[in-house]
Amino acid sequence: MKKFIWIIFAFAASPLRAQPATISLIVKSPPANLTLFGEHSISTFINERDFALSPDGNEIYYTISTPKSSVQTIVYCKQVKAGIWTSPEVVSFAGTYSDLEPAFSADGKTLYFSSNRPATGTAPGNFDIWKVTRVGSGWGSPVNLGAPVNTEADEFYPSVAHNGNLYFTAAYAGGVGKEDIYMAAFSEQGYQKPVALDTAVNSKLYEFNAFVSPDEQYILFTSYGRKDDTGGGDLYMCVKGADGKWQSAKNLKPVNSRQLDYCPYVSPDGKILFITSERHQLPTSFSGSRTTYQQIVDVGKSATNGTGNIYWIDFDHLKQTVK
Repeated sequence: MKKFIWIIFAFAASPLRAQPATISLIVKSPPANLTLFGEHSISTFINERDFALSPDGNEIYYTISTPKSSVQTIVYCKQVKAGIWTSPEVVSFAGTYSDLEPAFSADGKTLYFSSNRPATGTAPGNFDIWKVTRVGSGWGSPVNLGAPVNTEADEFYPSVAHNGNLYFTAAYAGGVGKEDIYMAAFSEQGYQKPVALDTAVNSKLYEFNAFVSPDEQYILFTSYGRKDDTGGGDLYMCVKGADGKWQSAKNLKPVNSRQLDYCPYVSPDGKILFITSERHQLPTSFSGSRTTYQQIVDVGKSATNGTGNIYWIDFDHLKQTVK
């Protein structure tokens, strides 16, 4: 009898293994109009930006940050069954330095990102492009791409074509504009010296955070200050002509707002466009009534409080509406 009681007590006293928290998320059948993606799970009251979906469709990576982006880190969710994903958590190789802007290689075995982690020592440095490769079901140690891609200046927002060509953002002395999009061609010998894209893409203003299609037939990017800019920075698209040159940029007006719209990403099947936007629904009054403390708190806790969020839209439908 004593032995039986001890077994029951031991079972009751030992904690049951906690099950990982999950979220519901359907990453297919995108809406025809730009819509907040994953409200309360992916898009929340904190700042979220960037987006990358693994080629098999079972992992999501994006960036979260503190206010004013003093610290940024990459988080991920994994699909455990159809429509059910693990809750966001910091990816294994991140969390110590500012890591952001994840981008997959075509085969999904390598993840590129920008980071201020030091190439040597422990003190944070400037932002460089890094890569990390899969090891089993996880990730190995990040590797700095080195020269000629990385310099003493900052390099941001990698995007990788099927052939390995790397597109990124930098503000180099002698560039086309104040911030430009560069391409480093890839060969068996490694990366070639980065070259600024032509003036169909880059201008004397700001161009940044570009996504290039795997076949390099179109490129999406944000520019700030153009005559047709809606507000704080708009998304544009250039397609490549038969002569291999980029054609004039078109403003993606249906997805742009008066706030900053940036960080475009198209799903591996080419059907969904994800963007980051700081558009908001902040009130200018509370229907003429005297504001309460709780009302201000509730505004701060809402997803559309002016911090960055992830939005999505049917990319085929969008392209048909852009002239």
